[in-house]
Amino acid sequence: MINVVLTLGNAVFPNHIPVLILILMPLVFALLHGAQHYQWSGIITFLVMCLLVSNLLENTSILTGFPFGHYYYTSRLGPKLFLVPLVIGPAYFGTGYLAWVLSTVLIGDVRPKASAFTTFAVPFMASFMMVAWDLGMDPTSSTIRHLWIWEQGGGYFGVPLTNYLGWFFTVYVFFQVFALYLRFRKASRDGEEPTFTRSYYAQAIVMYAVIGLVIVVNYLVGGPNKAITDAVGIVWQTRSIAEAEATVSIYTMLFAAALSAVKLLQGSAAVASTPVEAETGETALKERPPVRT
Repeated sequence: MINVVLTLGNAVFPNHIPVLILILMPLVFALLHGAQHYQWSGIITFLVMCLLVSNLLENTSILTGFPFGHYYYTSRLGPKLFLVPLVIGPAYFGTGYLAWVLSTVLIGDVRPKASAFTTFAVPFMASFMMVAWDLGMDPTSSTIRHLWIWEQGGGYFGVPLTNYLGWFFTVYVFFQVFALYLRFRKASRDGEEPTFTRSYYAQAIVMYAVIGLVIVVNYLVGGPNKAITDAVGIVWQTRSIAEAEATVSIYTMLFAAALSAVKLLQGSAAVASTPVEAETGETALKERPPVRT
């Protein structure tokens, strides 16, 4: 609730809440929420994998162009680890964890000795949900706010396709490594994995949906239209960028959140109907006339 109020409040009244707080809120949520499911050892493992992979591949791309393309960070995001601001890794982790949870809602939990399908399908789908976030915020962050600069520009309001392909590759790597870790780690002592209520998963769905909703709110309360030039001299309109990001967010992030919510409610409805169906089946069996053999 604190995160929802702060995040939406900052969208309506921008620049009133430090960026660091907005980044740390999903991180804290992911740690506390994830520790309940995967224990502290599991969620810390996910955090370490995320930080290492994201920082390594971002630095590699800044130096070589692989996998994101040619770009660099300005000084507006604060101190850096090598060439990447320190806040980038936690941002990957906070939103990445939410994308992971939504994917498990749609496909199923990755547990010890889980099926190969689940082990690979969850990271695959989570990667799409993670890239959806960048689709809704990269043009504003780079082309308008100049938090980072795409040196060769790109067709999506100054952002190249390689950026989104690189995002998918990067997040898929640490999602997949985490899935394999969960599949092959030692099971709990009693041999059973914990189960959780709908509200547990609903919390992550709401957190993810709020990130997408903020992009829409930013468009609705946005300021006047301005012309802005990217690194290669192409002029873009700020209101066009905001409108495109809002449109993308509605039909990617908010759609994924809605789909996950429907799946969650559908699963609950199925569980609730099971006893009735079982009772009906038993009644029918009792009422069925005996068959001679």
